[in-house]
Amino acid sequence: MSRTLDDVNVAGQRVLLRADLNVPVQDGEVTDATRLERLVPTIAELVDNGAKVIVLSHFDRPQGKFVPALSLRPVAESLGRILGKPVGFAADCIGPEAENAVGRLNNGDVLVLENTRFHAGEERNDPDFVAALAKLGDIFVNDAFSVAHRAHASTAGVARHLPSFAGRLMQAELHALEKALGNPQRPVAAIVAGSKVSTKLDLLNNLVTKVDILVIGGAMANTFLAAQGHNVGKSLQEGDLHGPALEILKTAAVKGCEILLPSDVVVAEKFEANAPTQVVKIDEIPASAMVLDVGPATVETFIKRLPEIKTIIWNGPLGAFETKPFDASTNTLAKAIAEATQAGKVISVGGGGDTVSALKLAGVHDELTYLSSAGGAFLEWMEGKILPGVEVLSKAFSNLG
Repeated sequence: MSRTLDDVNVAGQRVLLRADLNVPVQDGEVTDATRLERLVPTIAELVDNGAKVIVLSHFDRPQGKFVPALSLRPVAESLGRILGKPVGFAADCIGPEAENAVGRLNNGDVLVLENTRFHAGEERNDPDFVAALAKLGDIFVNDAFSVAHRAHASTAGVARHLPSFAGRLMQAELHALEKALGNPQRPVAAIVAGSKVSTKLDLLNNLVTKVDILVIGGAMANTFLAAQGHNVGKSLQEGDLHGPALEILKTAAVKGCEILLPSDVVVAEKFEANAPTQVVKIDEIPASAMVLDVGPATVETFIKRLPEIKTIIWNGPLGAFETKPFDASTNTLAKAIAEATQAGKVISVGGGGDTVSALKLAGVHDELTYLSSAGGAFLEWMEGKILPGVEVLSKAFSNLG
């Protein structure tokens, strides 16, 4: 188990805090500060306990080159407003610029270093770059679960050089995922949806061995329906994955995992806002139409099963939720799960970019037990993969010798 801030005295220490400041910025202004707001508990605790807080983060993909438009300066300014205190900024993350800025810090100060990806050594986990980063701190705290699946210098490399700990956001994420998949209350149901089976093969193959009920929605459900012989019209589906889809169904049967596929769907001739639609059973899909949402009977079937379920994991909206009316099934199910969660009847954990967006649009993003803002890391955790940025936290201290 990773060590946390409960296990260290940070007073007077230079704390390298790996955060995820990769937030939307338009015209020099942060347009969604959710990730910054979720960092506040860790930064505030470090500040209150007298640490010198030095924030490391990547921003976008500058390919190891300095790109002025991808500077973290405006993000640092936004973070300062959220924290309600001045936040310094250094125009580099290593070398004299960073070292001088760190050297000027007093206990309780916060400093943001420039985009780590301006250096090619970040994504290569280059030993020299790692050493240059580690030189700036006495302690490493990782609060960026969202990039924990990357074995980069600032996520995994530095942790092998300094005493390392999980920040409060990382701690909350790991705790929520442990409750969802590691040691969950059963029965466990997983909702997996999205456009393509190909991007979630590993996920599906892992989940059918871990959960009791697997709900498959989104366009990926079309591939399973087509593999079973249903005509899905002009719907998005992956014909070359019919075999793997059938294998997943067979594995689920062997493992005792119940698969719930749509029994009815919402179809339209065109994919556009407020297009004329009809609800049809899965064996009545018109050849000229495309499936754009699961149907109301499908959603009602799952909602009726909610009282028997103790844990729910959700990744992916059930339909093309960005375009009305194809958000209906996702909204209906989201509200039912939120109500059960708030009533203390189920533990619900959601994650992934589209899932977060869909639950926000449904107005229930703060009513689940935990909603992860991580994308790739959340998926890889659900796939059962080892995340380098998490693994190293439990090993780093012993590696110091």
